[in-house]
Amino acid sequence: MRAKIGKWTIWILALSGTLISVSIFALAVGSTSIPFTEIVEVIFKGKGTIGHSILFDLRLPRIVLGFAIGGGLSLAGVILQGMFRNPLVEPYTLGISGGAALGVCLNIVLRLPDKIGIISFPLFGFLGAILVITIIYLLSIKRGILRIPTLLLTGVMVSFIASSLIMLAMAITRTEDLHGIVFWIMGSLAEADWWLIKAMVLVSIISMVISYFFSLDLNALSLGEEEAMHLGLNIEKSKRLLFLISALLTGCSVSIGGIIGFVGLLVPHFMRMLVGSDHRILLIASFLGGGAFLILCDTLARTIISPLELPVGVITGIIGGILFIYALTKKEMMFWGK
Repeated sequence: MRAKIGKWTIWILALSGTLISVSIFALAVGSTSIPFTEIVEVIFKGKGTIGHSILFDLRLPRIVLGFAIGGGLSLAGVILQGMFRNPLVEPYTLGISGGAALGVCLNIVLRLPDKIGIISFPLFGFLGAILVITIIYLLSIKRGILRIPTLLLTGVMVSFIASSLIMLAMAITRTEDLHGIVFWIMGSLAEADWWLIKAMVLVSIISMVISYFFSLDLNALSLGEEEAMHLGLNIEKSKRLLFLISALLTGCSVSIGGIIGFVGLLVPHFMRMLVGSDHRILLIASFLGGGAFLILCDTLARTIISPLELPVGVITGIIGGILFIYALTKKEMMFWGK
């Protein structure tokens, strides 16, 4: 056991170092590059300068938000894959992202940002996500038992319905509003409101801490519900709480950053290949790895065609798709629990 803990510690330190390195890289590069040697000087002596404004007003908020959303989506992916015993399940499979996107589309169509401000985007996105979570939960629970297969199928169907309603909204909306809908659906970390960023960070970290207390439950659920019951676990309580945690993480992430695909699907796979399938290390590794991955993708999105910016969902989709195809060729991907 000591050898295992030592190995886990090394992985956590390595992933933490990767996260810090990627964050420093993201601070330094952009349409206006700031050399690494000048970052410390700008931080401590450059208050009121252009460099200080670029670091703290433009890049740092995106890095912090990328860490929170990337970590949150990866954490939700690990939880759902453990619950469903299905490596292809991701946070967006349950239709929560579709509900959030539909809420934002209705917000744009009704021109509510002109009336109540920019806060209407995450507000309506979150309300849409909560509505879908409630519907899926009520349809999937019977006599106090949360039926996992029904939960997955209901989520997929709700996702299709939400996508159709979004296309309907896009078809009837004004042409000038289409760009806002499309850009938001493709995902962006350009959120300047520190209150929302802090809220997302708080949700991600608290969810990480709570879910870690259920790491052994997830290990048992990965073996099957019957085996988990034989181990004396209250699996219904665990399933309900884990579902609510993953739904909350997904709803908050989509509401603030839009639909950013592949993070919750890809990162847990690669972390499982690196650190193993024990959720005591897999949860932490995926949280750190997801944050680093999304920060890196956002940095690429804002620098590839600088000074123009690509939606971060485009980058995660391209990189994630390529890496996922590569992962499919690995033996670890072919058998659950490897």
